[in-house]
Amino acid sequence: MMHSGQSVLRKSVDESHSVAVEAAPTSPLLSRTTLFTRTPNLRDNDEAGMRRVLREYFLDTFNTYESLFECLANDQAFYTKSIRLRHPLIFYYGHTATFFVNKLLLTRMISERLNHRFESMFAVGVDEMSWDDLNDAHYQWPTPTEVKSYRDQVRSLVLNLIDNAPLQLPVDWNNPWWAIIMGIEHERIHLETSSVLIRQHKLEFVKSSPNWQPNRVTGMPPQNELVKVSAGQVRLVKEKSDQFYGWDNEYGIHEADIPEFEAAKFLVSNQEFLQFVEAGGYRNTHNWEEEGKGWLGFTRAQHPTFWVKKTNGWYLRLMTEEVPMPWDWPVEVNYHEAKAFCNWKKSETGMAVRLPTEDEWYRLYDTAGLTQVTENIANANVQLDHGASSCPVNYFAHGEFYDVVGNVWQWTETPIYPFDGFEVHAIYDDFTTPTFDERHNLIKGGSWISCGNESLRSSRYAFRRHFFQHAGFRYVVSGEIKPVPSSHYETDKLVSEYAEFHYGDEYFGVPNFSKALVDLAVTALVDKPKRKALDLGCATGRATFELAKYFNHVTGVDFSARFINVGVQLASGETLRYTLADEGELVSYKSRSLAELGLAETKDNVEFSQGDACNLKTIFTGYDFILAANLIDRLYNPAKFLSAIHERLNIGGILMLTSPYTWLAEHTPREDWVGGFKKDGESFTTLDGLKAHLGKHFRLIKGPEEVPFVIRETKRKFQHTLSEVTVWERIQ
Repeated sequence: MMHSGQSVLRKSVDESHSVAVEAAPTSPLLSRTTLFTRTPNLRDNDEAGMRRVLREYFLDTFNTYESLFECLANDQAFYTKSIRLRHPLIFYYGHTATFFVNKLLLTRMISERLNHRFESMFAVGVDEMSWDDLNDAHYQWPTPTEVKSYRDQVRSLVLNLIDNAPLQLPVDWNNPWWAIIMGIEHERIHLETSSVLIRQHKLEFVKSSPNWQPNRVTGMPPQNELVKVSAGQVRLVKEKSDQFYGWDNEYGIHEADIPEFEAAKFLVSNQEFLQFVEAGGYRNTHNWEEEGKGWLGFTRAQHPTFWVKKTNGWYLRLMTEEVPMPWDWPVEVNYHEAKAFCNWKKSETGMAVRLPTEDEWYRLYDTAGLTQVTENIANANVQLDHGASSCPVNYFAHGEFYDVVGNVWQWTETPIYPFDGFEVHAIYDDFTTPTFDERHNLIKGGSWISCGNESLRSSRYAFRRHFFQHAGFRYVVSGEIKPVPSSHYETDKLVSEYAEFHYGDEYFGVPNFSKALVDLAVTALVDKPKRKALDLGCATGRATFELAKYFNHVTGVDFSARFINVGVQLASGETLRYTLADEGELVSYKSRSLAELGLAETKDNVEFSQGDACNLKTIFTGYDFILAANLIDRLYNPAKFLSAIHERLNIGGILMLTSPYTWLAEHTPREDWVGGFKKDGESFTTLDGLKAHLGKHFRLIKGPEEVPFVIRETKRKFQHTLSEVTVWERIQ
């Protein structure tokens, strides 16, 4: 049946005009009599109020999650995999409970485990990662009754903590109580992902449940049309003091200017997608991307995975039943199918049809005048407010659009990436970082079951492009997509160590070595010209940027392209991201930007080049200052370098040499050392060698002086070294 609504005026976010939007239809969908609790405002209660709110939030989540498994018809349904890429549902039944225990142990809110076996068996397994052991032969799964008993223990444990554990407000990122909210929000995520697995189960393994009834509302599908979205800015800022819980990828700052574009008024309905199916969309691969072609060839899909073709027509698989196809409901597909549809529509219409970016979705959200879902029933098919399924795409109006949030998630073109200021949380360091691989695309808006953090504007969730969620899409007509910042983390151990050495934390009170050297050099350059500087053996480039605070132009040269690439990345305005070894296979994730270090203004004055210090190109000349930090004892022919370096320096120019003089045959043949050996029966130091090689063209004006540095190898192993510094002035 069709529904009618009345028009009301709502002010648009951009304040440029008021727009008529549709109110919620007068004929209600199936709706809960008691609303599912919303993610709590962590700044809105005193101690007693916070305990009360978290108690309700935990219990409602824990009970609702358990009720989902009442949709399984028998014990075998717990042990038979719905799909090959996931564990059986018995794993997820126990997983969310063990998550509480494992995280509470990390925050020391508890000191003992409840069940060692379960808390290992049910610990990890969600997304085809290397540590995601899907080999069932490794497990002797417990019975559902045993898992329910364990869940009861966890329920009592968490409730006791909420009621009695010491609580200091506010509950924020650094508060041990964060683990409790993290556990609740984590279980709400799995409420959704487990519902998808149940939906992918064979019908013989599922049954209807009074708590999980779908909507029955359907009617004539609307004709989709394009609506203009004005140009504007997207600004996302989330700090650790934010009033709502967030996952690590939400924190930081992101700003973008969005050009005008057009967007489909409605999500793509089953009816609209049928045109693609009937046009041979799954048989003709020319509209599929290369990765999509691989998925199509492997699965041999002929239509969306939840569509069922019967002799009397199309049906749609819901969680526990198949129903005659509701053509006005949103189609549910993976990214590859959505992308192929857009490519097909582009070829059919000649318009630049594609999926929206994450930023374009935020622009839709803002121009629609949406706000966070409140304690009132939502004007959107979200938070389980309107039953356990999708509903017509023309039911919930949001400004000039429908379903900007809710009904089904919406695929975007944007691979998930970290915002500036991103850092992982100490007790869940692998929530997002494994997805920073440009293979996980963001989905936005939430579905009918999305709740808690998932329903917030700030939430950011991403899935592999071949995965299925309760996800569909809206298309846009717009220009080329601006690439997002690279989401890859540098994992090369040596490069990461030098990235931390140059741009990371200071350890044991030892100042940053690169900055200390430049500060020392400046004292010798008071009356000297500061036009050009050369940072030889620049490694990852920190001194290059530091020198650019004083010189008009600085060139960083290093033999290693891997090292140079770090400097190039930072100079291009990107954020540096790298992993650090902690212990064994465990790592930490770090990010740094020039802005954080007060060096953002220097990037236009630097350039980086790969080069051999013993055989420099002729273009590297005419410098007022040359820094060769920790270079001499790493050269294959240091004497050649020392005898020719004056050619690169202007008369009166300054050369700074630093080195711990760690002569090793693996870097420099023994016969080519310039010091560190006996000569004529006496000790001949490297400083003696420097004076001998540089004496003709230079005079020593400062030093020797020892400057310390620390290089982090692991969380508990560091190199502490003294580098001898000498400063030389070219005299001829």
